Amino acid sequence: MAPKPATTARRLRLGTELRRLRERAGLSVTEGARQLGVSQAQLSNIEASRFGVSADRLRALARIYQCSDSAYINGLIDLATERKGGWWGTFREVLPAALLDVSEIEHYATRLQAANTAHVPGLLQIADHARAIYEQAVPEFSRREFEHRVSHRMQRQVLLDQDDPVPYEAVIHEAALRVPVGGPSVAKRQLKHLVEQSEREHITLQVIPFAIGAYPGSGQTFLYIHGTVPQLDTVSLDQSHGPALVDAEAQLNTYRNLLQRMKSVALTPGRSRDFIHEMATEL
Repeated sequence: MAPKPATTARRLRLGTELRRLRERAGLSVTEGARQLGVSQAQLSNIEASRFGVSADRLRALARIYQCSDSAYINGLIDLATERKGGWWGTFREVLPAALLDVSEIEHYATRLQAANTAHVPGLLQIADHARAIYEQAVPEFSRREFEHRVSHRMQRQVLLDQDDPVPYEAVIHEAALRVPVGGPSVAKRQLKHLVEQSEREHITLQVIPFAIGAYPGSGQTFLYIHGTVPQLDTVSLDQSHGPALVDAEAQLNTYRNLLQRMKSVALTPGRSRDFIHEMATEL
Protein backbone atom coordinates (compact mmCIF):
# COMPACT_ATOMS: atom_id res chain seq x y z
CA MET A 1 0.00 0.00 0.00
CA ALA A 2 1.90 3.04 -1.24
CA PRO A 3 1.21 6.66 -0.28
CA LYS A 4 -0.39 8.70 -3.03
CA PRO A 5 1.50 11.82 -4.17
CA ALA A 6 -1.54 14.01 -4.84
CA THR A 7 -4.88 14.12 -3.04
CA THR A 8 -7.81 14.64 -5.38
CA ALA A 9 -11.34 15.69 -4.49
CA ARG A 10 -12.60 12.20 -5.37
CA ARG A 11 -10.02 10.51 -3.15
CA LEU A 12 -10.87 12.84 -0.28
CA ARG A 13 -14.54 11.95 -0.66
CA LEU A 14 -13.69 8.24 -0.62
CA GLY A 15 -11.85 8.63 2.68
CA THR A 16 -14.78 10.57 4.13
CA GLU A 17 -17.28 7.90 3.05
CA LEU A 18 -15.19 5.10 4.55
CA ARG A 19 -14.99 6.94 7.85
CA ARG A 20 -18.76 7.47 7.81
CA LEU A 21 -19.35 3.78 7.09
CA ARG A 22 -17.14 2.77 10.01
CA GLU A 23 -18.82 5.21 12.39
CA ARG A 24 -22.30 4.04 11.34
CA ALA A 25 -21.17 0.49 12.08
CA GLY A 26 -20.19 1.64 15.58
CA LEU A 27 -16.55 0.63 15.19
CA SER A 28 -13.45 2.48 16.31
CA VAL A 29 -10.44 2.85 14.02
CA THR A 30 -8.68 0.25 16.14
CA GLU A 31 -11.50 -2.30 15.82
CA GLY A 32 -12.00 -1.63 12.11
CA ALA A 33 -8.31 -2.11 11.45
CA ARG A 34 -8.22 -5.32 13.50
CA GLN A 35 -11.09 -6.84 11.54
CA LEU A 36 -9.55 -5.77 8.24
CA GLY A 37 -6.18 -7.21 9.24
CA VAL A 38 -4.19 -3.99 8.97
CA SER A 39 -2.64 -1.60 11.45
CA GLN A 40 -4.60 1.28 12.95
CA ALA A 41 -2.23 3.66 11.19
CA GLN A 42 -3.00 2.07 7.81
CA LEU A 43 -6.75 2.44 8.22
CA SER A 44 -6.32 6.00 9.48
CA ASN A 45 -4.25 6.80 6.41
CA ILE A 46 -6.91 5.33 4.12
CA GLU A 47 -9.61 7.45 5.76
CA ALA A 48 -7.37 10.51 5.55
CA SER A 49 -6.85 9.84 1.81
CA ARG A 50 -3.10 9.47 2.25
CA PHE A 51 -3.17 5.86 1.05
CA GLY A 52 -5.02 4.36 -1.88
CA VAL A 53 -7.24 1.34 -1.46
CA SER A 54 -7.99 -1.57 -3.81
CA ALA A 55 -11.43 -2.73 -4.92
CA ASP A 56 -11.00 -5.99 -2.98
CA ARG A 57 -10.13 -4.13 0.19
CA LEU A 58 -13.12 -1.81 -0.29
CA ARG A 59 -15.42 -4.82 -0.57
CA ALA A 60 -13.84 -6.26 2.57
CA LEU A 61 -14.46 -3.01 4.44
CA ALA A 62 -18.07 -2.97 3.25
CA ARG A 63 -18.57 -6.48 4.65
CA ILE A 64 -16.96 -5.51 7.96
CA TYR A 65 -19.16 -2.41 8.16
CA GLN A 66 -22.26 -4.46 7.19
CA CYS A 67 -22.94 -2.41 4.07
CA SER A 68 -24.78 -4.45 1.42
CA ASP A 69 -25.69 -1.61 -0.97
CA SER A 70 -23.97 -2.88 -4.12
CA ALA A 71 -24.57 0.33 -6.11
CA TYR A 72 -23.00 2.41 -3.34
CA ILE A 73 -20.05 0.02 -3.01
CA ASN A 74 -19.47 0.18 -6.76
CA GLY A 75 -19.58 3.97 -6.47
CA LEU A 76 -16.84 3.83 -3.85
CA ILE A 77 -14.77 1.57 -6.09
CA ASP A 78 -15.22 4.09 -8.90
CA LEU A 79 -13.91 6.84 -6.61
CA ALA A 80 -10.88 4.69 -5.80
CA THR A 81 -10.07 3.90 -9.42
CA GLU A 82 -6.93 5.62 -10.64
CA ARG A 83 -7.64 7.96 -13.55
CA LYS A 84 -5.53 10.08 -15.81
CA GLY A 85 -5.36 13.69 -14.66
CA GLY A 86 -7.99 16.01 -16.14
CA TRP A 87 -7.66 19.37 -17.87
CA TRP A 88 -8.04 21.23 -14.55
CA GLY A 89 -4.59 20.00 -13.53
CA THR A 90 -3.01 22.63 -15.79
CA PHE A 91 -4.38 25.28 -13.41
CA ARG A 92 -3.05 23.64 -10.23
CA GLU A 93 -0.27 26.15 -9.63
CA VAL A 94 -2.24 29.25 -10.58
CA LEU A 95 -5.78 28.89 -9.17
CA PRO A 96 -7.20 28.00 -5.72
CA ALA A 97 -7.60 24.28 -5.06
CA ALA A 98 -11.34 24.68 -4.35
CA LEU A 99 -11.99 25.75 -7.96
CA LEU A 100 -10.15 22.71 -9.26
CA ASP A 101 -12.05 20.43 -6.86
CA VAL A 102 -15.35 21.62 -8.32
CA SER A 103 -14.03 21.04 -11.85
CA GLU A 104 -12.98 17.50 -10.97
CA ILE A 105 -16.28 16.58 -9.33
CA GLU A 106 -18.24 18.13 -12.21
CA HIS A 107 -16.21 16.11 -14.71
CA TYR A 108 -17.43 12.82 -13.21
CA ALA A 109 -21.00 13.99 -12.55
CA THR A 110 -24.00 12.12 -13.89
CA ARG A 111 -26.19 15.25 -13.74
CA LEU A 112 -25.84 18.90 -12.74
CA GLN A 113 -28.45 21.25 -11.25
CA ALA A 114 -27.76 24.93 -10.60
CA ALA A 115 -29.66 27.57 -8.67
CA ASN A 116 -28.58 31.17 -9.27
CA THR A 117 -30.02 34.38 -7.89
CA ALA A 118 -27.36 37.01 -8.62
CA HIS A 119 -25.38 35.80 -11.64
CA VAL A 120 -25.84 33.72 -14.75
CA PRO A 121 -24.52 30.18 -13.99
CA GLY A 122 -20.83 29.84 -14.78
CA LEU A 123 -21.40 26.95 -17.19
CA LEU A 124 -23.65 29.20 -19.28
CA GLN A 125 -21.62 32.41 -19.26
CA ILE A 126 -20.05 33.84 -22.39
CA ALA A 127 -16.43 34.94 -22.02
CA ASP A 128 -17.16 38.68 -21.98
CA HIS A 129 -19.75 38.20 -19.24
CA ALA A 130 -17.22 36.23 -17.17
CA ARG A 131 -14.60 38.91 -17.73
CA ALA A 132 -16.95 41.64 -16.56
CA ILE A 133 -17.69 39.72 -13.36
CA TYR A 134 -14.04 38.99 -12.58
CA GLU A 135 -13.18 42.66 -13.15
CA GLN A 136 -15.26 43.44 -10.04
CA ALA A 137 -13.45 40.97 -7.78
CA VAL A 138 -12.34 42.16 -4.35
CA PRO A 139 -9.43 42.01 -3.84
CA GLU A 140 -8.61 42.68 -7.46
CA PHE A 141 -7.02 39.79 -9.36
CA SER A 142 -3.63 40.16 -10.95
CA ARG A 143 -3.77 40.19 -14.75
CA ARG A 144 -2.32 36.67 -14.79
CA GLU A 145 -4.90 35.22 -12.39
CA PHE A 146 -7.68 37.15 -14.13
CA GLU A 147 -6.89 35.49 -17.47
CA HIS A 148 -6.52 32.06 -15.85
CA ARG A 149 -9.91 32.42 -14.14
CA VAL A 150 -11.65 33.33 -17.39
CA SER A 151 -9.92 30.47 -19.21
CA HIS A 152 -10.84 28.02 -16.43
CA ARG A 153 -14.49 29.07 -16.52
CA MET A 154 -14.68 28.60 -20.27
CA GLN A 155 -13.00 25.18 -20.13
CA ARG A 156 -15.52 23.98 -17.55
CA GLN A 157 -18.16 24.28 -20.25
CA VAL A 158 -16.72 21.32 -22.18
CA LEU A 159 -19.13 19.23 -20.08
CA LEU A 160 -22.02 20.63 -22.09
CA ASP A 161 -20.33 20.32 -25.49
CA GLN A 162 -18.76 16.86 -25.41
CA ASP A 163 -20.14 13.92 -27.39
CA ASP A 164 -21.98 12.58 -24.33
CA PRO A 165 -22.89 15.81 -22.51
CA VAL A 166 -23.88 15.90 -18.87
CA PRO A 167 -27.60 16.66 -18.35
CA TYR A 168 -27.78 20.19 -16.97
CA GLU A 169 -30.63 22.08 -15.29
CA ALA A 170 -30.54 25.65 -14.03
CA VAL A 171 -33.05 27.73 -12.10
CA ILE A 172 -32.21 31.42 -12.52
CA HIS A 173 -33.90 34.35 -10.82
CA GLU A 174 -34.92 37.26 -13.02
CA ALA A 175 -32.57 39.52 -11.04
CA ALA A 176 -29.57 37.62 -12.41
CA LEU A 177 -30.83 38.24 -15.95
CA ARG A 178 -31.71 41.91 -15.57
CA VAL A 179 -28.29 43.14 -14.46
CA PRO A 180 -26.49 44.37 -17.64
CA VAL A 181 -23.15 42.77 -16.79
CA GLY A 182 -20.51 44.16 -19.14
CA GLY A 183 -22.93 46.72 -20.60
CA PRO A 184 -26.01 46.40 -22.86
CA SER A 185 -24.15 44.77 -25.78
CA VAL A 186 -22.61 42.01 -23.66
CA ALA A 187 -25.87 41.55 -21.75
CA LYS A 188 -27.81 41.11 -24.99
CA ARG A 189 -25.35 38.52 -26.28
CA GLN A 190 -25.45 36.71 -22.96
CA LEU A 191 -29.26 36.49 -23.02
CA LYS A 192 -29.22 35.25 -26.61
CA HIS A 193 -26.68 32.63 -25.58
CA LEU A 194 -29.01 31.44 -22.82
CA VAL A 195 -31.86 31.11 -25.30
CA GLU A 196 -29.67 29.09 -27.66
CA GLN A 197 -28.42 26.86 -24.85
CA SER A 198 -31.95 26.25 -23.58
CA GLU A 199 -32.86 24.78 -26.97
CA ARG A 200 -30.33 21.97 -26.55
CA GLU A 201 -31.81 18.63 -25.54
CA HIS A 202 -29.63 18.12 -22.47
CA ILE A 203 -30.04 21.65 -21.05
CA THR A 204 -33.11 22.83 -19.13
CA LEU A 205 -33.49 26.44 -17.97
CA GLN A 206 -36.23 27.79 -15.71
CA VAL A 207 -36.67 31.40 -14.65
CA ILE A 208 -38.13 32.63 -11.37
CA PRO A 209 -39.67 36.02 -12.26
CA PHE A 210 -39.93 38.98 -9.91
CA ALA A 211 -43.69 38.51 -9.93
CA ILE A 212 -43.35 35.34 -7.83
CA GLY A 213 -42.26 37.43 -4.85
CA ALA A 214 -40.72 35.53 -1.96
CA TYR A 215 -39.69 31.97 -2.79
CA PRO A 216 -37.77 29.06 -1.23
CA GLY A 217 -34.01 29.51 -1.51
CA SER A 218 -34.20 33.27 -2.04
CA GLY A 219 -30.68 34.68 -2.22
CA GLN A 220 -28.93 31.32 -2.48
CA THR A 221 -26.57 30.25 -5.26
CA PHE A 222 -25.39 26.66 -5.45
CA LEU A 223 -24.59 23.80 -7.80
CA TYR A 224 -25.94 20.33 -7.05
CA ILE A 225 -23.57 17.72 -8.49
CA HIS A 226 -25.00 14.21 -8.85
CA GLY A 227 -22.65 11.30 -8.31
CA THR A 228 -23.08 7.70 -9.43
CA VAL A 229 -25.47 7.15 -6.49
CA PRO A 230 -27.35 9.71 -4.37
CA GLN A 231 -25.09 9.08 -1.35
CA LEU A 232 -22.15 10.39 -3.38
CA ASP A 233 -23.76 13.65 -4.47
CA THR A 234 -22.04 16.95 -3.67
CA VAL A 235 -23.25 20.53 -3.33
CA SER A 236 -20.97 23.43 -4.25
CA LEU A 237 -21.98 26.62 -2.44
CA ASP A 238 -21.02 29.95 -3.98
CA GLN A 239 -19.16 31.94 -1.32
CA SER A 240 -17.36 35.29 -1.51
CA HIS A 241 -14.07 33.53 -0.74
CA GLY A 242 -14.67 30.74 -3.26
CA PRO A 243 -16.73 27.55 -3.53
CA ALA A 244 -17.43 25.42 -0.46
CA LEU A 245 -18.30 21.74 -0.86
CA VAL A 246 -20.84 19.98 1.37
CA ASP A 247 -21.87 16.33 1.21
CA ALA A 248 -23.40 15.27 4.55
CA GLU A 249 -26.65 13.35 4.12
CA ALA A 250 -28.78 15.96 5.88
CA GLN A 251 -27.26 18.75 3.79
CA LEU A 252 -27.85 16.88 0.54
CA ASN A 253 -31.49 16.28 1.47
CA THR A 254 -31.94 19.96 2.24
CA TYR A 255 -30.61 21.07 -1.13
CA ARG A 256 -32.54 18.39 -3.03
CA ASN A 257 -35.76 19.64 -1.46
CA LEU A 258 -34.78 23.26 -2.03
CA LEU A 259 -34.19 22.63 -5.74
CA GLN A 260 -37.56 20.95 -6.12
CA ARG A 261 -39.34 23.84 -4.43
CA MET A 262 -37.49 26.43 -6.52
CA LYS A 263 -38.38 24.55 -9.73
CA SER A 264 -42.02 24.33 -8.66
CA VAL A 265 -42.40 28.14 -8.54
CA ALA A 266 -40.33 28.84 -11.66
CA LEU A 267 -41.70 29.26 -15.18
CA THR A 268 -41.76 26.16 -17.36
CA PRO A 269 -38.74 25.68 -19.66
CA GLY A 270 -40.75 26.86 -22.69
CA ARG A 271 -42.09 29.96 -20.97
CA SER A 272 -38.66 30.65 -19.53
CA ARG A 273 -37.11 30.59 -23.00
CA ASP A 274 -39.71 33.07 -24.26
CA PHE A 275 -39.16 35.22 -21.18
CA ILE A 276 -35.40 35.43 -21.78
CA HIS A 277 -35.89 36.04 -25.50
CA GLU A 278 -38.21 38.95 -24.76
CA MET A 279 -35.67 40.43 -22.36
CA ALA A 280 -32.97 40.21 -25.06
CA THR A 281 -35.16 42.01 -27.60
CA GLU A 282 -35.65 44.88 -25.15
CA LEU A 283 -31.92 45.66 -25.05
